[in-house]
Amino acid sequence: MRFNKKKFIYLISPLNIDNTFYNHLENVLSQKKVSFFQLRLKKKNFKKKLIIGKKIKKICKKFGVKFLINDDIYLAKKLDVDGCHLGQKDMNIIKARKIIGNKIIGITCHNSIRLAKVAIENKADYLAFGAFYLSKTKKIKYKASFDILKKARKITKKPIVAIGGINSKNYKKLLLNKANLLAISGYIWINKKLKPLEAIKKFI
Repeated sequence: MRFNKKKFIYLISPLNIDNTFYNHLENVLSQKKVSFFQLRLKKKNFKKKLIIGKKIKKICKKFGVKFLINDDIYLAKKLDVDGCHLGQKDMNIIKARKIIGNKIIGITCHNSIRLAKVAIENKADYLAFGAFYLSKTKKIKYKASFDILKKARKITKKPIVAIGGINSKNYKKLLLNKANLLAISGYIWINKKLKPLEAIKKFI
């Protein structure tokens, strides 16, 4: 799976999406720093996610951004997007692969090399580790260190995604410690000081 090193942001949607969101998304993606966009809506029903997903798919296509769905493999198939991200409690990757075929499937590995090895064995396309910092969008159950990134890099060439509380002040350390992509949500969408466009510009 190839990606542009300058486009190191893996952008995750806010938990709530209203009609103002789509303009903000266009503005953010226009900065050409985002490789992946993940739709993560836990509380919406399938029909609402489908409507939202269709709008986002057009925007992602316009800017050449890969569009992934969080944990809903059937929605990913219905929308015919680029892939899906699966947590440890979501559908098994082998079953997911049978449903969406040769699309991108990323796996949450928390802070575990053991989970990473299983994901590699099951032919995951990327591995996600975290949380590295305190997050505004999710309760932290697992704390990851830079050491896990280095260990993961020794056993695989697959893209490594770092997640959890990443902002404009701490992101460079993760890139220097072997992370390929940085999963960011709260700093862009629920930043009290900066609008989404201003926030994305802070990542150089």
